[in-house]
Amino acid sequence: MAQAIREALREEMLRDETVFLMGEDIGLFGGPFGVTKGLMEEFGEERVRDTPISEAGFIGAAVGAAITGMRPVVEVQYSDFLACGMDQIVNQAAKMSLVSGGQLKVPMVLRAPTGATGRGAQHAQSPHAWFMHCPGLKVAGPSTPYDAKGLLKTAIRNDNPVIFFEHKLLYGSRSVGSGKEVDEGGPASAAAAPIPEEEYTLPFGKAEVKRKGEDVTVVATLLMVHKALSAAKVLSGQGISVEVVDPRTFVPFDKQPVIDSVKKTGRVVIVDEGHRTGGMAAEIAAIIAEEAIYYLDAPIKRVATHDTPIPFAPILERRVIPDEDRIIEAIKEVMA
Repeated sequence: MAQAIREALREEMLRDETVFLMGEDIGLFGGPFGVTKGLMEEFGEERVRDTPISEAGFIGAAVGAAITGMRPVVEVQYSDFLACGMDQIVNQAAKMSLVSGGQLKVPMVLRAPTGATGRGAQHAQSPHAWFMHCPGLKVAGPSTPYDAKGLLKTAIRNDNPVIFFEHKLLYGSRSVGSGKEVDEGGPASAAAAPIPEEEYTLPFGKAEVKRKGEDVTVVATLLMVHKALSAAKVLSGQGISVEVVDPRTFVPFDKQPVIDSVKKTGRVVIVDEGHRTGGMAAEIAAIIAEEAIYYLDAPIKRVATHDTPIPFAPILERRVIPDEDRIIEAIKEVMA
């Protein structure tokens, strides 16, 4: 996935000279995860800018640059640090076009590595639900390299501010998957088709069925897509057919594939690494309750991170983050 994101950045910088990158240590070091490594050497320090350690400062600078016609792509080292620039994001970037009657546009992307990876409470959150609550922002969360490249190119070309969440544990995932639906019996990662070399983008607001099934729907996000696919594979050997739906973008959210799947299976489990209370899983549950409740044969189940700061101790982190066992348990409960 890291390679796919780097390819998307490079291709968009070659295509459009107004695209430039900002962030802490993204130049010489390629950022904390090496995603932008080599781009400063190719495009120079003007278009790949190392910034001071001040999220409020460089996010604010990106808002200003976007208003004046540039297309900044900002890497925030950890999604937790988006909180340091919250005023610039939710009170400035998100609202500028609306309060100006459309006279101003803010075409900027904030790339936000997210998820728990053994780094403790301030470097391990999954805060995507914060930004779903702020009108004016678009929010994306790809689970595969194919999706990451296509969605990032779309984000950069969009005239609205986009928060682009990238799960840290997926950076090393292989560049496989055609982006097409796959038949029951194999997860998307089993399709060993490389990312196309030719130009492609993916639209926002278009969910994808990663695995077809008949008995229960699992709606999962980011890394949880892969955990859901792993659980589905285990359960297939026990006679339970699981359909896995990946929203891919959170705002706009494509509810129709979710509703269609729930109408088919009659059971649903929602898996998200965000916290349970007020999180994305709660929002998806509300949509299903409003639009498909009479098709349900069992209560909606949520599998989310427990309502506690992410612990530093690995054994405790594993306890609070959703895993395959919790997903399997939830699926069996709705099947009972």
